[in-house]
Amino acid sequence: MRQDLPPLQFAYRSAPLKIANDGHTVRVRFGPGSALRIGKEFFTLQQFHFHTPGGDRIGGEVFPMVAHLLHKSRSGQLLALAVLFRLGPENPTLQTLLPLVPAQSDGDHSFPAVEIDPKALLPTARAYYRYLGSLTAPPCTEGVQWIVMKQPLTLSPAQLAQYKTRFADNARAVQAVHQRVILESP
Repeated sequence: MRQDLPPLQFAYRSAPLKIANDGHTVRVRFGPGSALRIGKEFFTLQQFHFHTPGGDRIGGEVFPMVAHLLHKSRSGQLLALAVLFRLGPENPTLQTLLPLVPAQSDGDHSFPAVEIDPKALLPTARAYYRYLGSLTAPPCTEGVQWIVMKQPLTLSPAQLAQYKTRFADNARAVQAVHQRVILESP
């Protein structure tokens, strides 16, 4: 359902890299300082991670990867921002991250000399879909706000292969819409 949804206002800041291999994916954690505002709602970026394949579909298209940028409001409301990837040119953020993924699942690793900018994971176009759903990992808690960016980013076939040498496919199967209302910004 197309609506006049509020614009996404990103106030993301670069931060020293804090990265973990959790056994299923690579996670990059953030402290206070990066936030997303949607109308009067304000969410702080907690972390981002990746899933293969993409998990969401747009017009039936299956995407090989997605980045989930997880946010939380002061009241504890979770918001997941999904940025889908198509195969194409190399992705600069993945180019920085993939060589630094810890070999083992042994907690966070800090790289103070490596700055990571979450804005680099955002497409230039800010059109999006919004719906209420659940977390993608057990216990799949309901009540999570989802924002899916309409414009995908790219990653190279070599980057996808490099990621898959470390992590098996880890996306939850595409879920039926059921009674969910999916809002679409222009």
